[in-house]
Amino acid sequence: MDDQLRDFIHYLLVEKGLAKNTIVSYERDLKSYLKYLKSEEKISNLESVQRTQIVQFLGFLKKQGKSSKTLARHIASLRAFHQFLLREKAVGHDPSVHIETPKMERSLPKVLNMQEVETLLDFPEKKDHFGLRDKAMLELLYATGIRVSELIGLNMGDVHLTMGFVRCIGKGNKERIVPIGKTASEALEKYLSEGRGKFASKKYKDEALFLNHHGKRLSRQGFWKILKRLAQEAGIDKELTPHTLRHSFATHLLENGADLRAVQEMLGHADISTTQIYTHVTKTRLKDVYSQYHPRA
Repeated sequence: MDDQLRDFIHYLLVEKGLAKNTIVSYERDLKSYLKYLKSEEKISNLESVQRTQIVQFLGFLKKQGKSSKTLARHIASLRAFHQFLLREKAVGHDPSVHIETPKMERSLPKVLNMQEVETLLDFPEKKDHFGLRDKAMLELLYATGIRVSELIGLNMGDVHLTMGFVRCIGKGNKERIVPIGKTASEALEKYLSEGRGKFASKKYKDEALFLNHHGKRLSRQGFWKILKRLAQEAGIDKELTPHTLRHSFATHLLENGADLRAVQEMLGHADISTTQIYTHVTKTRLKDVYSQYHPRA
């Protein structure tokens, strides 16, 4: 069974071209599934798996206090795995075919208001190369709405300041071009001319746009630590995630009349229903503003 899992992970990586974080998530879910089958159901062959075992596995996860969102993710992983095995003729049936996904309440993404964004973006001190880098990263995130994984994945050749756009590789290895505004361009230009060279190392010839103090590509965890520190120092007490500026980018565009399709394209969403969640955010914010300021609210 472990060999079949390795074949599936290889398929996701090579043929499907999924993002590294997505593949890690699939692998983690399926390892827990196979462990359950071996230890609890005494199953050593995936041909023996029936719908009953999958239902019992989901019940096992629920007893552990797993959320509906986590259960839904496990079901998606199981379906993809069993469909792969059936397609490869490694098994003769798909026991996951009639498993229902639990209903979930879709939580609205948390966003910063305009004043909070201004406070956060203006906070990095631009006295040294660290401040120039942090300022450029925050400005670029808010200007483009790209994911943090896409931000740290940018190389020097992906930024075209004279033409005003960045080229990034998103989920599924899909390339997209996103425009950047004047403020972000200026922050990037200053970082490139005065800051990046001080991070660069003779030992590591890294083409990454954003470098850490070793001269290597900045990691997702490294960026997350920087964001949390800056938000704390700026006095922003809202709960932040690495996607907060991405959510704020989309919400503020729609609040100011941007076309939903254009926002979808800039965010790199395959399905417009994913982008539509931001229209619910704008409606909620409008209600809050009305309740707060209308004299007869």
